[in-house]
Amino acid sequence: MQRIFDCSVDTELLTGMRLAKVALGRTELVVLPTDTVYGIAANAFSPEAVQALLDAKGRGRQSPPPVLVTGLNQARALVDSIPDAAIKLAETFWPGALTMIFKAQPSIDWDLGETRGTVALRVPDHKIALALIEETGPLAVSSANLTGQPAAITCQQAFDYLQESVAVYLDSGSSPKGEASTILDMTNLVDSYDSDGNLTTTGSVKVIRRGALSEAKIRSVIGDLLEAKAE
Repeated sequence: MQRIFDCSVDTELLTGMRLAKVALGRTELVVLPTDTVYGIAANAFSPEAVQALLDAKGRGRQSPPPVLVTGLNQARALVDSIPDAAIKLAETFWPGALTMIFKAQPSIDWDLGETRGTVALRVPDHKIALALIEETGPLAVSSANLTGQPAAITCQQAFDYLQESVAVYLDSGSSPKGEASTILDMTNLVDSYDSDGNLTTTGSVKVIRRGALSEAKIRSVIGDLLEAKAE
C-alpha cells in the first residue's frame, strides 16, 4: 500500500489529499508539509487520535501538541479570548512561524494532553497544510520526528522516523524554513478599557521556544510586552 504521495505530481496530490482527509476522519495519522518543518497530524477533537500521535513520537501527555488553524476566525472559536497584542502579532506573522498559547475555550470537548486549560495555535504558511485544514478543521500537529531527535525537514526523514504508525505521507520537498516555529505564551495578558475606550494591557508575553521568528521582529510589534531575554 502506497503511503508517500509526491505533491508535485497532480494526480498524487489529489489522491494523497483525499486519502489524508479519510485517514484523519478515521482517527489515523498523517504527515504533512508546513513552512517550518514536517508535521504529524491528528484530528484535534479525537482523544484517541491525539494519543496515537503522542505514542508515535514516543511523547508523554505532559507535552501536548499545538493545533494548526486557517486563521484568526478559526482561532477565536477555540480560545477564551485573544488579547489585542496577539491579534497584532497574528495580523503581522500569520500565516507563519509563530505559535501562540492561549487559554482554551472551556466549552470545547477535547483532550490534547496535560494542557492546564491552554491551547497552542499556529497558522502554517503552506498551501497544502492550509488546504487540508480547510477540509478537516483544526488539526493537532507536532513535528514529525521521534522525541529527542531532530525535526524532519523532508518527508523521507519523517517516514524514517515514523514508518507504519502514519497512514499517509504528503511529500512537498524540503521544508522552506527548516526550523521550528517560535512559541509565545500569551496567557498572562489582560486587556482592559476605560470609559473612553482606551486600551490598557497588563502582564507580559513569554518566549517558550525560540524558533524561526526572531524576538526582534516580535518586539517590533508588541514592544515591551515581550519579556526581556534572560541573561
